[in-house]
Amino acid sequence: MEWPAIVTLIALLEYMAFTMAVGFGRNAHKVDAPAISGHELWERKFRVQQNTLEQLIIFLPALWLCSYFWDPKIASGVGLLFLIGRPLYAIAYTKNPESRTAGFLMGYFANAVLVVSGLVAAIGSLL
Repeated sequence: MEWPAIVTLIALLEYMAFTMAVGFGRNAHKVDAPAISGHELWERKFRVQQNTLEQLIIFLPALWLCSYFWDPKIASGVGLLFLIGRPLYAIAYTKNPESRTAGFLMGYFANAVLVVSGLVAAIGSLL
């Protein structure tokens, strides 16, 4: 289960980087805590962080359950799509929120495949 562990830890590092961008952005754009609105560029970084958190709630259990019930290497390969999609989403959303679609869809597709494959494999293990 080393591969899903590596993918998990990289996903967490990505999230930590997005969180740091929000923190540094607060200072750079003078958005004092606890405010969640202010400079438009900071708000975009904040939304990237929040959207990533929302996606991690699906990604992490789906990755591990799919790895357990199906195949850790294949699940981790699908997880790589998520890892690639998140920075693409972040870069695009920060520049122009309307251009975020490709990165978002990569992550969404990875999550959908992991959830459905994990569910099918878990049900299959009952039969």
